[in-house]
Amino acid sequence: MVDIATRVWNHKWKIDPIVRSLIDMDFYKLLMCQSIFRNKPDTEVTFSLINRSDHVPLAKLIDEGELREQLDHIRSLSLSRGESTWLRGNTFYGKRQMFRPDFMEWFEGLRLPPYHLERRGDQYELTFEGKWHEVMLWEIPALAVLMELRGRAVLDTMGRFELQVLYARAMTRVWEKIAVLREIPDLSVADFGTRRRHSYLWQDWCVQAMQEGLGKAFTGTSNCKIAMSRELEAIGTNAHELPMVYAALAEDDAALAEAPYEVLSDWHEEHDGNLRIILPDTYGTKGFLDNAPDWLAGWTGIRVDSGDPVKAAQIAIDWWKSRGEDPTQKRVIFSDGLDVDKIRELHGKFAGKVNVSFGWGTLLTNDFRGLVKDDALAPFSLVCKAVAANGRPTVKLSDNPNKAMGPAEEIERYKRVFGVGAQDRQEVVV
Repeated sequence: MVDIATRVWNHKWKIDPIVRSLIDMDFYKLLMCQSIFRNKPDTEVTFSLINRSDHVPLAKLIDEGELREQLDHIRSLSLSRGESTWLRGNTFYGKRQMFRPDFMEWFEGLRLPPYHLERRGDQYELTFEGKWHEVMLWEIPALAVLMELRGRAVLDTMGRFELQVLYARAMTRVWEKIAVLREIPDLSVADFGTRRRHSYLWQDWCVQAMQEGLGKAFTGTSNCKIAMSRELEAIGTNAHELPMVYAALAEDDAALAEAPYEVLSDWHEEHDGNLRIILPDTYGTKGFLDNAPDWLAGWTGIRVDSGDPVKAAQIAIDWWKSRGEDPTQKRVIFSDGLDVDKIRELHGKFAGKVNVSFGWGTLLTNDFRGLVKDDALAPFSLVCKAVAANGRPTVKLSDNPNKAMGPAEEIERYKRVFGVGAQDRQEVVV
C-alpha cells in the first residue's frame, strides 16, 4: 500500500502530474459523451469554472504557472492500449461493448481542446469552448487539478512527521465512518468522490478501505481508472449537463418544456436496466414528474441530488404509485452532501419502501475538516458547468435555489415554463 504522507513529502519536483490518465474520470461522463457524440455532435458548448465558496481565494493559493503546467499536461494525454482494451471489452452494467466502435475510434485519437485561463482578483476564470463531446471531458480533470493544487499549497508548509500524523488522523476518520456503515443491514454504497477529492492517491486509498471494510455493501466507484485498477464496477449514469444543454437549444417555450424528456428519450434508446436512472431536479423534481410521459415511470429508479432528500424520495414514491408502479421494485440513489449520519438516517427511513442506494462523494474522499490550522484543508464547493450552448445561456434551477445558475431573466423564464414556485433554501455542503 502506498505511503501517502511520504509521497506528499517527496513531491518536490516541478511538476508532479495530478491527472495521469484520460480515464481518471467519472464513468457517467463517458456514458454521456457517447450519447452526445451520437445525438448532438455539432453542438458548441462553453464550460466554466464556478467557485461557489468564494471565501477560498484560489488565485492567491495556487500559482498560475503551476496551474497551466498541470492543464497543459492533461492536454498531452491520450488513451493507453490497456485503457482502450478495458473500455472496449469490459462488461459494464451487465453489458459488453457498452462503448460503440465509432465512439472508441474517436476517443482513442482524442486530445483535449485548448483552455482559457485568466486571473480575476482572488479567483481564476477558467473556460473551455468547442464541440460539446470534446470540451465536456475537461470538467473532471480541471476540478481534480484545482482541488489538489489547493491542497498542495497547504501541505507544502507541513513537515514530514506532521504529514504522517495528518494522514493517520484522516485514515482513522474514514475507518470510523466505515465502522458505522458496517452496522447498516443491506447497505448499498458507491464512491462518487472523484470531482472534489483530496487527491487521486487519497481517493484510491478510500476505495480500498471501503472494499475491505464493507465487502459486498460497497458496490463500486465512479472513477474509471480506479475501477479498472482495482477490478471494481464502474458506477454512474447521467448528470444535469444533459438537460441544461438540451434546454438551452430549445427554440421556444413549448420546446423548452419538452427538452428534459427529449434527453431521456435519447438515453432510453441507448441504455436499459440500471442505467435507466432519472435525475429529475434540474428544473424541479415535482413538476418534472407530474408532467413526465408514462414510459418514464417504467425506468429503474431516480437519483436525488438536491433539496430535502426525504421530501424528494417521498415525491418519487408517490409518483410511482400514481403511475401504477411498485416502489419496492424501484431504486432511489441519494447523492447530495452525504456523510455517515445522513446515510444512516435515509436508509432507516426508506429501506423496505424502495431499493436504497448511496453515491458517497466529497465527505468520503476529502474530509480533512478540522485537521489543520484555520481548517485550510476543509472541502469547498467548486464546480465546472456548461454555461452556454450554441451561444445561448444554460440554466439550472435545482430543488435548492442556492444551486441555481444562469442569467436572472432566464431563471425567471424557466421557473415560469416549468411551474417552479417557492423553494426552500438549503446550505450547499459540498
